Amino acid sequence: MTFLSDLRVLYHLALKPVRGTDHAGRLDSFYAGQAEDYDAFRARLIPGRASLMRDVLARTPDGGTWVDLGGGTGASLEMAAAELNRLRRVHVVDLSDALLAVTRRRVRERGWSNVETVRADATTWRPASGAADAVTLSYALTMIPDWFRAVDSAWAMLRPGGVIGVVDFYVSRRHPAAGRTRHGWAPRTLWPIWFGADGVHVSPDHLPALEWRFATLGLVEGRTRLPYLPFRAPFYRFVGRKPAAGTRE
Repeated sequence: MTFLSDLRVLYHLALKPVRGTDHAGRLDSFYAGQAEDYDAFRARLIPGRASLMRDVLARTPDGGTWVDLGGGTGASLEMAAAELNRLRRVHVVDLSDALLAVTRRRVRERGWSNVETVRADATTWRPASGAADAVTLSYALTMIPDWFRAVDSAWAMLRPGGVIGVVDFYVSRRHPAAGRTRHGWAPRTLWPIWFGADGVHVSPDHLPALEWRFATLGLVEGRTRLPYLPFRAPFYRFVGRKPAAGTRE
């Protein structure tokens, strides 16, 4: 990572107009010029991904199926590389061709024959290989306008007892559930505006929706420093299980 590559990413984040007639077009417009620098820059911006992948895949059986929704450049594959060979199938699903091109190259170079890249909408796609044992969304839920449909889609494709892992930026509700982090007025108001300029929609409702839909196995709430800025943005890391049929744990 060089300062010049940082500048390229910052230009696309802050200055380059985003164009497109639909969500897929806007994603490609946003990511096309920064896809090659994407992972190195965001490694300093978005924490909790590697630990999330380790936690989720440790709960995934041998011969299982893992779906990485909004998988982008396939960085999660590298974080889970030690586990990939024991899985039957891995699907990396994203709407951005620019990001998936990086994933395809990564898969070829690493020789991962059980990994499939899929250009599709995370809110509607289902694996043809059958029910999934694990679903992850790594800083993807905030990029999906109909995020609630993505949560429903993850629920629908998971087998009973399957595991979901989500890590993302967020803000708390004004009155969060007991034991949960409460953010003050300023972060609840200003972070959605700041992130929204790049089409990243932080929300007070993502985490409560996940906790309602899935049985919570693990939750971390924290803050991370933003590159070149003196601010610390709030994020969460959630791991949950789809209850057995007919129950809601």
